[in-house]
Amino acid sequence: MLVGLIAAVALSYSVQAQTITAKRVLVFSRTKGFRHQSIPTGQRTLMNLGKQNGFAVDTTEDAAKFTEANLKQYSAVVFLSTTGDVLNDAQQIDFERYIQSGGGYVGIHAATDTEYDWPWYTKLAGAQFASHPGNPNVQAGEAFAMNRSHASMFGFPDRWTIKDEFYDFKNFNKAVNVLVKIDEKTYKDGKMGNDHPMSWYHDYDGGKAFYTNFGHPNETFAEPVFLNHLLGGLQSVMALKLDYTKAGSQPVPEENRFEREVLVSNLNEPTELVVLPGGKVLFGERKGLLKVYNPASKKTKIVAQMPVYTKFEYGLMGVNADPNFAANKRIFLYYSPDAAVFGADTAQHLSQFTYDDVQDVLLMATEKVLLRVPVKRTDCCHTGGSIGTRKETFTSRLATIPTRLSQRAIHRPITGKVVRAGMRCVKYFALFNSA
Repeated sequence: MLVGLIAAVALSYSVQAQTITAKRVLVFSRTKGFRHQSIPTGQRTLMNLGKQNGFAVDTTEDAAKFTEANLKQYSAVVFLSTTGDVLNDAQQIDFERYIQSGGGYVGIHAATDTEYDWPWYTKLAGAQFASHPGNPNVQAGEAFAMNRSHASMFGFPDRWTIKDEFYDFKNFNKAVNVLVKIDEKTYKDGKMGNDHPMSWYHDYDGGKAFYTNFGHPNETFAEPVFLNHLLGGLQSVMALKLDYTKAGSQPVPEENRFEREVLVSNLNEPTELVVLPGGKVLFGERKGLLKVYNPASKKTKIVAQMPVYTKFEYGLMGVNADPNFAANKRIFLYYSPDAAVFGADTAQHLSQFTYDDVQDVLLMATEKVLLRVPVKRTDCCHTGGSIGTRKETFTSRLATIPTRLSQRAIHRPITGKVVRAGMRCVKYFALFNSA
């Protein structure tokens, strides 16, 4: 089914500055991956710090708490050893808006093992978990101070011996200010060398963020050095007021703000679509039919029958148009060629075609194979091959091995586009200039 979403009413949201009358912290510890046994200890520690230092603490593992209305009451939000994909798209937007309004974020330990497919969060947290030592994972090591001026470093010794699980990081945000590093010469299996950060802070997208890697074992939450470090970091990000007029991410609208219009129905395993300049919708079906929907006539036409191999869920997978389609009329398809036509060539083809947008016909004779992806057609099932474009570079993300798939349709009103994302499988990547 091909569906059009039309905004039914104009969107209007209340945006205003709001003073936080009492300091309050939300501690979030939802896990969708590994669960740390120290989470309850961390929760109790943060509640005790709140009682001793004049701020209230709420603990939750309920992602439904991430709404704009609820987050407005908090001076800071702590991600306590969260893991995996813990917020849905609407919740992510509301948390972005909270930070953009001046809110505070604290990440503890596995907070960097969280939301790998959310680039905004990776920059906020400052890095992503890459690995940790094994056999044993918890070791004694020496941490050392890099910055004495930050509130979290009050009383922090020049060298501090701590027994914890020391993460190696990837996708590190170099804009952060490093507070503490770990000396890899004092423990085994570190993989970052002499520049191995453990704690940092930064201003990010309107708010403030603090992260510390310490906190894997229960014992860390009884260490006076760590308690001072954590308390200072938390206090440094606490907001006194939130100004939602500064929030740039747009709230996800309610379902009842849209009307649904079915454009085409009774499709046979549709795979991907692209909206062409002028509004025509070009879309493929796995068994090889390439079709176009014309919004002017409200009719659908077959523009090509691709010669595809269809066993084991192979077929026509990817459909997209050149970013400069209006001028060059180029269409890109990713498909499994039929052996009856192509002989022994069983590689997946990423091909360029010219499209006649007057007659609505794909000119088959113009095919130019840009990329061949060798495969063995012996296993079942699940073949991917969504095609995406970015500026002047054409990108193909191809997946052709049996695996678990997870696909989502994400509507983000900030761009007005429906984005298909989250295909979880091994990918081949190809980059080439579409000019």
